[in-house]
Amino acid sequence: MRILIADDHDLLRDTLVMFFESEDGIETDTAMDLEEAAQKVSDAPYDLVLLDYTMPGMNGLNGLQRIREIPGDHRVAIISGTANREVAETALEAGAAGFLPKTLSAKSLVNAIRFMAMGEQYAPLDFMRAAENEPAHPLAEKLSQREQEVLKGLTEGKSNKEIARDLDIREPTVKLHVKTLYRKIGASNRTQAAMIAKDEGLF
Repeated sequence: MRILIADDHDLLRDTLVMFFESEDGIETDTAMDLEEAAQKVSDAPYDLVLLDYTMPGMNGLNGLQRIREIPGDHRVAIISGTANREVAETALEAGAAGFLPKTLSAKSLVNAIRFMAMGEQYAPLDFMRAAENEPAHPLAEKLSQREQEVLKGLTEGKSNKEIARDLDIREPTVKLHVKTLYRKIGASNRTQAAMIAKDEGLF
């Protein structure tokens, strides 16, 4: 089984390669962004392609569609640490082979890969149900999905440029989201916004 892991974070890519290469019958290849992934899928056959939801070039789920339209028998799944249940459901409806939260254990991840490679569609029930039953977070209710993603970047100490790269949006757009979320949560700077998010237990 040949798998292409497309993710712009070196550590995660290397970790997934290590997980999969330790299993019998799994061969891996990697890409750093959607363009590289598209080129590799066009050049060689893969049984499964894993696409990081927020890597450069993805533009939401447009990247999923682009890779699926490349001729071949490859199946395409989304892997993400930030996407919510709504994104997962949309991806599955759009024909994704599965949706993999980055919180999955190594064993669950390998099982999911084998499951999808057999032609099945995978999404972890606990993730889908937990997201459905989870009470809305009071701070999250004030923010759009994109503003939450930007705020998460602030709590991780990332610059506007890094957040823009992670979310595949322009830096001025990040600045606009930062300004808006400051007003919504009552923060006056990046440090205060991050502290409010952490104190409220949003991330």
